[in-house]
Amino acid sequence: MISTQDLTLRIGSGSGARTLVQSLNWQVRDGECWSVIGRNGAGKSTLLRTLAGLLPPDGGQVAIQGKPLSDWPLAALARERAFLAQSRSDAFAYSVLETVLSARHPYHDNRYWEGSDDHQLAMQALAAMEVDNLAARNVRTLSGGERQRVAIAAMLAQDTPLLLLDEPANALDLAHQVSVMRLLAKLCREQDRTVVMVGHDLTLAHSVSTHALLLMGDGSWQAGPVADVMQPDILGRCLDHEIEMIRHGARHIFIPKETNT
Repeated sequence: MISTQDLTLRIGSGSGARTLVQSLNWQVRDGECWSVIGRNGAGKSTLLRTLAGLLPPDGGQVAIQGKPLSDWPLAALARERAFLAQSRSDAFAYSVLETVLSARHPYHDNRYWEGSDDHQLAMQALAAMEVDNLAARNVRTLSGGERQRVAIAAMLAQDTPLLLLDEPANALDLAHQVSVMRLLAKLCREQDRTVVMVGHDLTLAHSVSTHALLLMGDGSWQAGPVADVMQPDILGRCLDHEIEMIRHGARHIFIPKETNT
């Protein structure tokens, strides 16, 4: 679905330059659900924006379906991948439904107005996020959690095989964190969608992800199935804090290890 070849990402310039990701050779296949894990400033959001084609890499390349991002026409790329940013600003007082319908634009070609199929997909996506009752509301009047669910609904309405999400659980209450993550896992499992997401909740990530990519903060990285990569010692090095893993039935619960002060 998406792959990188010798991908290098840097931040800053001159003596303050820092390598975030060095020579990332990585393959994500159809139906896989990946969590990107790392400390603040490790390059998670930069990587996701690069995968979406919104930032140029400092070296190497990203390919979707084997084709480099630079070779994709913008409309075709928008039908292939959807991107959820970590934050957003609503400049205009659109309704919730209009906001979600805007995600259908890549499918309009020479057609300006949305059709009944667009409206149906938009309402289905809003219902999946339990915000269909807000369809007529001004998007600028929503709470942070409601706005996040509307943004995810727009991703669903865009109907792409690849979903790139930067902290999808941001601003959500516990129940909606769980339901959103389970929905993403279900899309991978039942519809062969591919998900790459950034998150900080290790327990939630482990419960829904098939794979994890760990950014170590110094350019190095480690990738693989969650059973191999999400081990306490590896996570401890990645997050610069010792991690304990507790097994509760089939669940794996990750907590920061207490340190003596």
